[in-house]
Amino acid sequence: MKSSNYKVQKSNFQTFSKAAKLSMFALVLSMLSFTAKAQTADEIINKFVTTTGGAEKWKALKGVKMEMTTNQGGMEIPVEVVQLPGGKMYVKINLQGKEITQMAYDGTSMWTTNFMTMKAEKSDAEATSNMKLNDQDFPEALLDYKSKGYSAEYIGKETKEGAECYKIKFTKKPTMVAGVKTDDVSFYYFETENNLVIASETEIKEGPMKGQKSTSTMSDYQEVDGLFFPFSISQFGQPLKVKKITLNPVVDAKTFAFPAQ
Repeated sequence: MKSSNYKVQKSNFQTFSKAAKLSMFALVLSMLSFTAKAQTADEIINKFVTTTGGAEKWKALKGVKMEMTTNQGGMEIPVEVVQLPGGKMYVKINLQGKEITQMAYDGTSMWTTNFMTMKAEKSDAEATSNMKLNDQDFPEALLDYKSKGYSAEYIGKETKEGAECYKIKFTKKPTMVAGVKTDDVSFYYFETENNLVIASETEIKEGPMKGQKSTSTMSDYQEVDGLFFPFSISQFGQPLKVKKITLNPVVDAKTFAFPAQ
């Protein structure tokens, strides 16, 4: 009788042992899968940084000036964008010979031009606060993203703009939308053939298009002093053709500041 009980206990132990091993095996596989995804996201982003010039060159950059054109109603409109460290930037357009600052940020305050009155107006506190969250993003938010408190997750492969791409979920620090803290998530698409970003997507959080996707596309990468930039861009459905890019431009600090009135 003791021998029979022993056999039953031994059998139960073996069953438990096998189950425990399977459970442990599943856990290890799960951990390996998670690690692989994290490593893959890093690998994809690192390849992009290397392909476009390398981390060392990007980190040495002190500013970028982009001279572009867009077409609206058959009229070609010159657009100038300048970005500097610390989040400083401006977007200017030229309408029939008149230069207008669409948006500017000096690292402290953000302002726009009211197209009805043609006067400069400071942005509200929430918009300015959200803008400040991007202060460390120059020259590229993906560069050293972990040190900025951001995260990246490899989602898988997906076809975008007719090309096979790696899809990365990129999460930055939460922003405020109508007084509510909201996740800031974008999806980047890296073409598998050349490691370049060809599109990004984000969800519109407020306004009449709330809940819809906003897609930006990038193509025609060209070299500028050892760094590669897209010379064809589409944002909010508006195509932009880059005519010239100047690295480390000399820019008067007053250009970013809210004008005296």
